[in-house]
Amino acid sequence: MLYDFYSGLLTDKQRHYFALYYEDNLSLSEIAENEGITRQGVRDILVRSEKILEEMEESTGMYRKYVTQAADITEMERLVEGINALNQKRFRSEDLLNFCNQLYDRLQVMKL
Repeated sequence: MLYDFYSGLLTDKQRHYFALYYEDNLSLSEIAENEGITRQGVRDILVRSEKILEEMEESTGMYRKYVTQAADITEMERLVEGINALNQKRFRSEDLLNFCNQLYDRLQVMKL
C-alpha cells in the first residue's frame, strides 16, 4: 500500500523493478536476466525503493491517516444509517431524513 501512496517519489527504474517484482511476481533472478543486471543489483534497487517508501510514511503518516479516515467514514456511515432507521421507526421526520441523506452523500465524496 505504501507504493500506492508514494510511488511518485521513486525513479522510473525503481517503479519498473518494483512492478516486476511485486505485481508481476518475477524473481530477482528473472528480473536480473531480463534487465541485464545482477541479481544483487535488482535486490539493491528494491531495498532502496522500499526504504524510500517507509521513510516517507514515517515522515508524513499519510497511509496511516488514510486507513484511520477510511475506518472513521465506515463508522460514520453506520451511525447515519442507524439514525435514519430510528427516524423511520419513531420520528418520521422529513428534515431528519434529508440531513441523513446529505451526511451520507458527503461521506461518499470523502471516500474518493
